[in-house]
Amino acid sequence: MTTLPPANSQSKPQREIGRAGRLRRTVAALLLGSTVLTAPALTGWAVSQAQQNATPPAVAMVQDTPASFADLAAKVSPAVVNIAATQETKAEARTQRGPTIPGVPPGTPFEEFFRQFQDQMNRNGGPNGGPNGGPDGDQDQDQGPRGKTGALGSGFIIDPAGYVVTNNHVIDGASEITVTLQDGTAMPAKLIGRDAKTDLALLKVKSDKPLPSVDWADSDKTRVGDWVMAVGNPFGLGGTVTKGIVSARGRDIHSGPYDDYFQLDAAINRGNSGGPTFDLSGRVIGINTAIYSPNGGSVGIGFAIPANLAKEVVAQLKDSGKVERGWLGVKIQEVTPDIADSVGLPSAKGALVAEVTADSPAQRAGLHQGDVVLSYAGKPVNNLRDLTRHVADTKAGDTVDLKILREGREKTVPVRIDRLSEQQQMAAAETDPGKGTAEHEEVAPVKGLKLAPLDRAARKRLGIGEDVQGVVVTGLSSSVDVPVRPGDVIERVGDTEVKSPADVRRQVTEAEKAGQKALLMLINRQGNESFVALKLKA
Repeated sequence: MTTLPPANSQSKPQREIGRAGRLRRTVAALLLGSTVLTAPALTGWAVSQAQQNATPPAVAMVQDTPASFADLAAKVSPAVVNIAATQETKAEARTQRGPTIPGVPPGTPFEEFFRQFQDQMNRNGGPNGGPNGGPDGDQDQDQGPRGKTGALGSGFIIDPAGYVVTNNHVIDGASEITVTLQDGTAMPAKLIGRDAKTDLALLKVKSDKPLPSVDWADSDKTRVGDWVMAVGNPFGLGGTVTKGIVSARGRDIHSGPYDDYFQLDAAINRGNSGGPTFDLSGRVIGINTAIYSPNGGSVGIGFAIPANLAKEVVAQLKDSGKVERGWLGVKIQEVTPDIADSVGLPSAKGALVAEVTADSPAQRAGLHQGDVVLSYAGKPVNNLRDLTRHVADTKAGDTVDLKILREGREKTVPVRIDRLSEQQQMAAAETDPGKGTAEHEEVAPVKGLKLAPLDRAARKRLGIGEDVQGVVVTGLSSSVDVPVRPGDVIERVGDTEVKSPADVRRQVTEAEKAGQKALLMLINRQGNESFVALKLKA
């Protein structure tokens, strides 16, 4: 904090001289939020200088800081709604949802009564913990009578005709959906469409008059540090306003393939799911979707889907009730610093093609396993999510240029994108391979890798088909630092296919003589191929 001298101080280092000094004092007073600044303070030469010079950034920052969010809240709150979704539950699911109540016969109305009482205690922070949470930890749920489960969330109206945006997880599996306006008007809602991959849903309510609505912002212009205001229905309390700033952009919380969240420090709690976050102009910059919380309440880490991602999905849901995405037909993996060294990249950017799907746009365009995608339609690909989102946003039938790195050289490959069908799912998660020791094990490990030929016995023990060729990893020395496991099959080292441990050793030796820091290896783990980097020098 900087302390300015008193106005009547006459010590030479602190004294302000002449009209230029009055201008400096004026700016200083403004920076401190002074309320005594008047027009006569800027006269003569000072006015001329103020007109000629741009407003200092610090002054602009102070001027843009809102004194109150009241006008903004009054403007946008009528378009923010509460959402109640009711799901039917099966009898067996109800009997398995928790432990029995001591002294109460299971399956009786008394059990339901006491369970509701116990759940209410939990929601109020009783001895059994905090509120019940939805899948992302910010949805409030109630267990109602006669096998019905209620979920409470938030939403907002984007069209006066009654279209309402919310999160998919708020209404997932609902048999009944009710939308309640700020004035207490409750209306049944119809599900127009939903998209699980981005956790978005579009509802429609009927009204005799146009409903209050809000507009989308251009979220690409939102900066870290910008003021924001969130409105929602935390813990079912009704319309609640909180404020904060954008803490970060581009967060990946591993909720889906298209993660690109804003991180916010505005208080967001269970029940805020589906509610909007506004900029200072009253436009929606994001949809509150998840929180990070070790205790069930807000700790200042909330996540919102950016408006530019959401509005494209919502537009498709409004038009057809579903979302169509582009399909390239590759499995990709992250470019780590070691992999970057292996392929000759100056930094760890891009998306490494681990596998090309048969009869896919990528195969028809001539993409190869081991290519690194550097840009897509002129847009840089810095990580996996960049490529995933760019492809998904491309219309089927469009042709785009991919800049790739292949064998140390950049080239451009045109690709005609297809439509992603329901059957084309993402690769399954990896599972632990079988364990065991192969016969004829190589005595001397190669860079800490114990290798053996992929013979008939090894194939049978590890369940590896005849279509896989390579060298099996049978063990690792304690000092090895490479992301492989026993049971992995090394199919290729560098640009060369390998069929024996000697082949692997030969490629490693040649790479070391060439001064390479790392060597790229293609491994097969239970049918899934991926690249790893073997470090050669420290």
